[in-house]
Formats: sequence, structure tokens, C-alpha cells
Amino acid sequence: MTEVTPPLASVDAVMGFLAANAVRYGLSFVQAVLILLIGFWIATRLARFVQRALSRSPHFDATLKPLIQSVVLWSVRIVTLVAVLAQFGVQTASIIAVLGAAGLAIGLALQGTLQNIAAGTMLLVLRPFRNGDYITAGASVAGTVDEISLFTTTLTNADGIYVCVPNNQIWGQPITNFSRNATRRMEVTVGIALDDDLDAAITALRARVAEDARVLDKPAPEVMVKQVGDSAVIVNVRVWSLLGNYWGLYWDLQRGVKETVEAVGCSLPFPTRTVMHVSAQPMPDAAPSRH
Repeated sequence: MTEVTPPLASVDAVMGFLAANAVRYGLSFVQAVLILLIGFWIATRLARFVQRALSRSPHFDATLKPLIQSVVLWSVRIVTLVAVLAQFGVQTASIIAVLGAAGLAIGLALQGTLQNIAAGTMLLVLRPFRNGDYITAGASVAGTVDEISLFTTTLTNADGIYVCVPNNQIWGQPITNFSRNATRRMEVTVGIALDDDLDAAITALRARVAEDARVLDKPAPEVMVKQVGDSAVIVNVRVWSLLGNYWGLYWDLQRGVKETVEAVGCSLPFPTRTVMHVSAQPMPDAAPSRH
């Protein structure tokens, strides 16, 4: 059997086709790499620029700054990736269809994560708290808010411990914000003995809170009898203060009410109990037994 040699023209055509496509796809690959590098570089620089611009604005809400920075960063990156795929002939409609199918599959697989995103969006839009606020959410979440992201909220509790909570666990609970309002009310109670001068104690307590500059005039401070107990009259001291003065004033009043009532001759009672001793009656002799 004789060997058949392919025509020289066919070999040249194949080599020419391969060379032309290699050059074309090689240039497309190089362009895609350049677009990718330049696009990611622009995304990073633009995100940093946005961060610096927002940081210089004292009136802009600090809670939204990380979110806007992330949106700018990933928006530019997604546009860059679409441009890279377009270099290889991938149609935009096909990209959108693939992203839609992938989004549906990811959404079904990550339902809990999407709930956190939805909860994070509601927290960022409605803003029941901001960075720096001390909050409680339910019975297990308490601390000062450090950052609110789409997935989690980070806090620092009273012991200085870092806490990261999924947004869904915060949004689904009653939220108490101790830092939202500018003023706050406090109540301090003190007991006075039943036979002491109640009017003198109340007058002294009113003078004590009136001379403290941290106590607000409006709403006016109140000193009233809260309860008459078995061994004491419970007097309630109720005042309002600015949020920044709250704890300092609270600790000072806890000690000050004791010193004030003692200065006017009133004593702080302690629970007493009267014990009565009843002598037992002698038991009658038993009746004689019959034989």
C-alpha cells in the first residue's frame, strides 16, 4: 500500500488558520488580562477615594460608609469581569442568563444568608441604631455597636469582648437603644425609719438634687414616698440628666442620698423581726388504765 501525502496547499492553509487564530486569541487574552488588572486597580483606588471622601464629611452617617465603599468596589469589579468575558466573544445576554441561574441556585442554597442580607438592609435603611450606640436585642445581644454590614453586626460588650451577631438575630428581636435619646431618667431609692422625720428627709433630698448641676430642671426632679414597708418608708428620688452625665450622677446619688438623710438625723433602717416565746402548757396525766 502506498502512503498518501496531503497536498502542500492544505497544510499551508491549516497552518495559516492556526497562526491567525493564535494571534487573534493571544491578543484577546492579553487585552483581557490588561482589562482585569486595570479594572481591579481602578476599583480599589476608587473605593479608597470614596472612603477618604466620606471620612472627611462629619455629617455623613458612619453606619453607611462601609456599605457604600463595598458597593463601589464590587460594582467596578463586576463591570470589569463582564468586559473581560466580552473579549472572548461571550455575549452579554448569555452572561446575564448565567448570572440569573447562578443567583437562583445560590439563593436557594443560602436562604439563611439572604435573610441576614435582608435584615442588614433593613437595619441600614431604618437605622434603629448607629455606630457607637449601646443596644440590647433580645436576651442575648448587648454591647456597643462597632460596625453594621450586610451580613453581620459587630459589637463590643461591657467587658470589652468582641461580639459578631448575624443580622437576622438582631432584626427579629426587640431592639433597645440606650444611646439614641439625649436625656435619660434615673431613680434612686432610700429607706427611712418609721419614727424618723419624713418631711425633713424629703426636703433635704430635694435640696441635694437641686444643687447638682448635672440634674436637669426640665423635667423637674421629683422626690416622693414610694412605699411604706414593715420597717421603713421607701423614698424615691427621680431625676433627669444628659446621657453623658448619667452614670457619674447615678453613682454619686447612690451615695449622696444616704449621706443626706443621715445629715438631718434620719437613720437607714434594717429589717427587724419580733419573736414571741409562748410557754408550752403541761400535758394532763394520762387516765388510769383499766384491767
